[in-house]
Amino acid sequence: MKISKAAIESGLTVDTIRYYEKSGMLPDIKRGSDGHRYFSQKDVELLTLLYWLRETGMPIKQMKRFTALVKTGGKTIAERREILLTHSKELKRRRDVLDRCDEILAIKIAGYENLTENKP
Repeated sequence: MKISKAAIESGLTVDTIRYYEKSGMLPDIKRGSDGHRYFSQKDVELLTLLYWLRETGMPIKQMKRFTALVKTGGKTIAERREILLTHSKELKRRRDVLDRCDEILAIKIAGYENLTENKP
C-alpha cells in the first residue's frame, strides 16, 4: 500500500512515517518503479505499534532501540519484551500519579463549590 494509506491505517501522519524512515526506525521499505514507497501489512503493524508507543510517551531514543532490535530478528524477542514491560510499568506509575492528581483536584473543586454555595 502507498504511504497515504499506511498513514491512515497506522494513525501516523505521512510526515511522521517519513521521519521514522529517515531516522532508521523502519525496515527497508520497498519502492516501486515509480519511486513511491509501498508498505506491507507487517510494515503497517510496526507503524501502528510506533504510534501507540509514542502516544503513551515512550521517548524516541527508546523507540529507536526497540526498532533496532526488531530489525535483528527473533534472537532479540526477550529484550524487546523487556522494553515493552518496562514501558508498561512506567505507564502504570503515571496512571497512579494522574489518579492521585485527580483526587486532589476533586477535593479542591468540592471546596470551591462549598464556598460558592455558602456565599452571602
